[in-house]
Amino acid sequence: MSPPVPQFLFDVGSPNAFLSHEAIPAIETRTGMKFEYLPILLGGIFKATNNKSPFETLAGIKNKPEFYALETERFVRRFKVKPYTMNPFFPVNTLNLMRAAIAAQFEGVFEKYVDAAFHHMWVEPKQMDDPEVAMKAFAASGLDAAKLFARAQHPDVKAKLIENTQVAVERGVFGTPTFFVGKEMFFGKEQLREVEELVSSSQFAARA
Repeated sequence: MSPPVPQFLFDVGSPNAFLSHEAIPAIETRTGMKFEYLPILLGGIFKATNNKSPFETLAGIKNKPEFYALETERFVRRFKVKPYTMNPFFPVNTLNLMRAAIAAQFEGVFEKYVDAAFHHMWVEPKQMDDPEVAMKAFAASGLDAAKLFARAQHPDVKAKLIENTQVAVERGVFGTPTFFVGKEMFFGKEQLREVEELVSSSQFAARA
């Protein structure tokens, strides 16, 4: 019996999803397991679960933002990834970006799109909810931005993003990054250690 494929539920508007995306390739190399990326709309998740972003929940709390920053520093060191550059336009409305992610899946350029979207959000940050800015950014990354953003407005694309988001909530998701290994759910970038351990043990059990 094959071990379950690890799943990564993400929205490119999350800096912690970006850090997870940066860490995943090395985990795939170590485990031999390819992650399945599932685009969701974080705003839709928050609305359905009455949740808020850390940007809001950490505001005004003594010591917690400092620990949150320390936790991120530890993650960067542990997984040997580069820290994100804070997007000056954060929070960014990612509705069109995540619809375009679904469109990229349909058009067969999903991995390239995800890399580009995270790059322009958290490596060379831009106001990616400005359509003109986003189009130029994706075009500069070698994507047919006009085609993708036109495809993003099709009913089947919109319906798929809604479906992904609704199913995620039904599975217990309340934010991103969220990971699944089979029915086991893990929330937060720090849980990637647990994900890797479980995937490795599953592979070991499968080979035994």
